[in-house]
Amino acid sequence: MSGTGLSIVMPAYNEAEGIGPVIDGLHAAMQTGLLAYEILVVDDGSQDETAAIARARGVRTLQHPENRGYGAALKTGIRQAIFELIAITDADGTYPNERLPELARLALDGEYDMVVGARTGQEVHIPLLRRPAKWALNRLANYLSGQRIPDLNSGMRVFRREVAVSFFRLLPSGFSFTTTLTLALLTNDYNVLYVPIDYHPRTGRSKIRPVRDTINFFSLVVRVMLSFRPLRIFVPLALALILLSLGKILYDVHAYDFHLATSTVVLASLTFQVIVLGLIADLVVTLHRS
Repeated sequence: MSGTGLSIVMPAYNEAEGIGPVIDGLHAAMQTGLLAYEILVVDDGSQDETAAIARARGVRTLQHPENRGYGAALKTGIRQAIFELIAITDADGTYPNERLPELARLALDGEYDMVVGARTGQEVHIPLLRRPAKWALNRLANYLSGQRIPDLNSGMRVFRREVAVSFFRLLPSGFSFTTTLTLALLTNDYNVLYVPIDYHPRTGRSKIRPVRDTINFFSLVVRVMLSFRPLRIFVPLALALILLSLGKILYDVHAYDFHLATSTVVLASLTFQVIVLGLIADLVVTLHRS
């Protein structure tokens, strides 16, 4: 690792239409500041001229022999980065990269472990089809993490390399890389700052698969919370089962003259098992942190 500077990691998959202007914009933005920087493009098995365009503009370019996923490309770039401070952004022109020096300065102040460009500015172009799922996902993440998260999976952020690497075992290879990183830091008491930014229409075709990726995002949020704060999952589940069991017991007492049905006994046993499992999961997480 070199001294103070910023490594800008940009994953790209079939982004020949937009990557050239994005790289030019990054150079223009970073040359106005006093921070040393590098731009590192990770071509994730593109079938077009993405890598050639990046190399023609003189930036470091790494290539995967096949498409491994957004998160896998970010991991490759983070591992190969020169500087300890990492910025990530997309190659499709959606993020206002002129704001990167500002985010980097906030991260360099030392108070924050990650600075996220939250897509809550005045001009935010998120397709209507994705907004309901995004809203529901954010609400679930807010509850499970116990914090308000303005933007769970923004792809424009600055963080310290060592922090991200410490969670590599949990960070997936797909689009949910940023979602996992956000939840991992928040549930482990790292300081995260959200800075409102605009979000522009993309250049080229989106790689997101709405149904499959949304299901993956939801399952991922639950899995991350089970890894760090399992009681956020088990307590509501246990309370619901307790109420259901009590209701079934009262019904059996009234309907069967103080006899309990087999289904009631099974339900009560399941409730007890969920409570014990939740306590064990919380104990394991606590011991792992200590």
